[in-house]
Amino acid sequence: MEKVDFKKILKHLYAPKRKFEIVDVPAMQFLMVDGHGLASAEDDPEIAQRYEQALETLYAVAYKLKFISKINLEKDYVVPPLEGLWWADDMNTFITREKTAWDWTMMIMVPEWITQDIFEKAVAEVRKKKAPASLDKLRLEPYHEGLSVQIMHIGSYDDETPVLAKLHSEFIPKNGYAMTGKHHEIYLSDPRKVAPEKLKTVLRQPVKKQ
Repeated sequence: MEKVDFKKILKHLYAPKRKFEIVDVPAMQFLMVDGHGLASAEDDPEIAQRYEQALETLYAVAYKLKFISKINLEKDYVVPPLEGLWWADDMNTFITREKTAWDWTMMIMVPEWITQDIFEKAVAEVRKKKAPASLDKLRLEPYHEGLSVQIMHIGSYDDETPVLAKLHSEFIPKNGYAMTGKHHEIYLSDPRKVAPEKLKTVLRQPVKKQ
């Protein structure tokens, strides 16, 4: 049975160059969980716990869907990487790194052959075995990003600041675009296993022509 790897099929979206480039992102569907704030367990245990619960829920259902797809549909695939949509009332908080002001939607892409019925079956099976805390917040939803600017960032998450500042203040306005939608990040590295300076993250911003 062939195993589909969407990072290879959609290489232009999951392995961009280390320079700003314009892409047209097609509609895809995702497992999604919403939340607010980001903090370490030392700074704010409650905020940190809610974020970790969201990730636990996403991965539990994502891998259950992969199993159901392989056994019931005879379609196997590599679970895509974790992604996040980020926004705030004041977008400058992404430059100043005021993380407790951020809103987020953490998400994992799932293939188009995963239906709402299959999703509900996976959720029910996960609920029987683990029942992660954010399971009732999880949803399956289409997302169409469309025209966007993206870049591959290598380094710690906090080192994104100068890249985002250049993206927002220089590249986008100088090329006749305006920002729309939410800041998007795709996490290609596991921070538990990869040194901060080697983390690979796709940074993406939806735009429109002025």
